[in-house]
Order: sequence, then C-alpha cells, then structure tokens
Amino acid sequence: MLKLYTDAATKGNPGFSGAGVLIVNQGQQIQQHYPLGVMSNHEAEFEAAILGFSYLIDKQLTTDLVSYTSDSKLVIDALDKRYAKHYPDLIQRLLAVVDQVPNVIWQWQADANHHGAHSLAQQGLAESLASLNQ
Repeated sequence: MLKLYTDAATKGNPGFSGAGVLIVNQGQQIQQHYPLGVMSNHEAEFEAAILGFSYLIDKQLTTDLVSYTSDSKLVIDALDKRYAKHYPDLIQRLLAVVDQVPNVIWQWQADANHHGAHSLAQQGLAESLASLNQ
C-alpha cells in the first residue's frame, strides 16, 4: 500500500503559503515541497492535496491501494461528501485527480501526528516568502 500525506502552511490568512507532499512507497520516501503564493489556509490545503495526487498520477504510482492522510478536516469532509460549499472549484479539481486513482482511501489525522508533510509544507512556505526578497 502506498501512503500519501499532504499539508499546507500559511503565514497570515490569507497569506503566503506552501505545500508539502510525503509519499511512502515500499519503505522508500518521496518528499516534495511547493511554494504556493498568497491564498487562505483552506485553499492551500486543497492545493496540497491536488499536488499530491497529481504527483502520483504523473509518476504512475496509482496501481496499488493509496492511503491518503491529511490534517485538514475540510479536505477530508469534502472528499467524503464530494462537495465543499465555499470551495466548489477546488473540490472539483481535487476530485478530478482523485478519481484517476483506482483504489484510494482517505483519513484525517491530527496535525500533532503529521510531522513529515508539515515540515515539507514549511519548506514550501519558506520558498514562497523568499520570493518576496527577489
């Protein structure tokens, strides 16, 4: 089973944001971080999930069961309902990539237990903030 973890970090709300993606596949880790620019924390959480699933699709890592974990209750609830009242465009983008993964289960995990993806999101945020000084 492949494990996918995503997280977002935002300085201000809205503010500069970053995303972290951690993939654990057959004992090997793939770590990715992305600067996102300015957005709300909720938007950044959706973007992180979209980036995570897009990475799996791009690298053709979708054949096994995928266990997806996020510390965003909003993202997990939106996946459960296939609906997000205030973020209809983002949930549609997320569903477009999730639906390309044949076997996926998702779950919420408290941020206190979500260190790997969180650290990567902080790196993405740092890159986003660094763009201010260039």
